[in-house]
Amino acid sequence: MTGRERPGALVIGLGNELRGDDRAGIDVVRRLHTEVDSTEVELLEMQGEPIGLLDQWGGRRVVVLADTMQSGTAPGTIRRFDAVAQPLPRVPRSFSSTHALGLGDVIELARTLDLLPARLTVFAVEGRSFEAGALLSDEVGAAIPRVTAMVREESLR
Repeated sequence: MTGRERPGALVIGLGNELRGDDRAGIDVVRRLHTEVDSTEVELLEMQGEPIGLLDQWGGRRVVVLADTMQSGTAPGTIRRFDAVAQPLPRVPRSFSSTHALGLGDVIELARTLDLLPARLTVFAVEGRSFEAGALLSDEVGAAIPRVTAMVREESLR
C-alpha cells in the first residue's frame, strides 16, 4: 500500500432523502451501519453533487456506490454495474440526474483523469417517484434489504 492508499472498502449511499425513491442509496448505507464492522468498511451518505465523489474515493482500492436510477425498467429492479470495466449506461433520466453532473459523468471524468479506484461497483435500484416531498415507493422499499445485502457482500469481498 502506498502512502496515499486508504485501507478497507468505502460504501457511499447517493441520493436525496427528500425526493421519494431518490433516497434509496442513503437508506442502504443507514441499514449497513448495523450490519458491518466499521474497521473493515467505511460508510458515507452523500446528498450533494456527485463531483464530490472524486475527493471521497481518493486513495481507495474498493468503492461501492448505492443509488437510484430511472431507466424504464420495473420499479424496484436492482442492477449491478462494474464501472471500471465499462461506462454506466446512458438513459434519459440517469443516476443523480437532479445534479449538474450525473454519476456517469463523474465516473467518466475520473476515468479520464486516472482517478478511478481499482474496483468501483454501482448498485442501482429502479425508482418510480422522484418528486420533492414524495415518499419511498413500495417497490423501492421492498428492494432496499436486497440491495443492502448485495452491497454488504460486494464491500467485504
